[in-house]
Amino acid sequence: MKRFYKDVAVEAAEGGFRVTLDGRPIRTQGGAAQIVPGRALAEAIADEWRAQSDEIDPKSFVFRDLADLAIDQVAPDPAAAAARLLPYAETDTLCYRADPDEPLYRRQHELWEPLVQALKARHGVRLERVSGIVHRPQPPDALAHLRALIAKLDPFTLAALETLTGLAASLTIGLLALEPHADPDALFAASNCEQDWQAEQWGWEWQAEDDRARRLSAFRQAVRFARLA
Repeated sequence: MKRFYKDVAVEAAEGGFRVTLDGRPIRTQGGAAQIVPGRALAEAIADEWRAQSDEIDPKSFVFRDLADLAIDQVAPDPAAAAARLLPYAETDTLCYRADPDEPLYRRQHELWEPLVQALKARHGVRLERVSGIVHRPQPPDALAHLRALIAKLDPFTLAALETLTGLAASLTIGLLALEPHADPDALFAASNCEQDWQAEQWGWEWQAEDDRARRLSAFRQAVRFARLA
């Protein structure tokens, strides 16, 4: 698509801030007014529009797409978003580890155990850990606590959490990534522990390395979106 606008601006609107293109307010892909809660986030979305050349690159609108997710899908039905997230707790990557006598187990324990313990310390949620791939249900009280925790989040934070959790295959990492001083690179590395371990043993395949870099970038952007929102 050709660039069809010249001026990009941010203005106050009822309920927050919005981006305008040549004075016309942006709408979401679902047709709603794209109003975000803070000027900083609106400016980040505006920067995506400003950065376009003569040809618009749809893949470069990370913050716009996350805002649309929050407005079009999460805000109308936050309970559905929570329902999509809770299965990640049942199969949380950090809870399924190699057998204790395997070298990979030591790496998993080193990277994952502090995060599971941090979830318990900060939110009072204790998850069961298991060696092997046999599923073990998480305690009902832990799932209920997580459901209540997610229910307190605003739609924009919840949209970020859904993105982070999907990228990490871990609700634990998704929640910890929302902490004010979270290190997104370290959290992503923890989520990618097994792939990184295999690459250390056998070398990186270029497509896998490219995919890792793409997912890390998306993870960083989702963390930034949550902070701006």
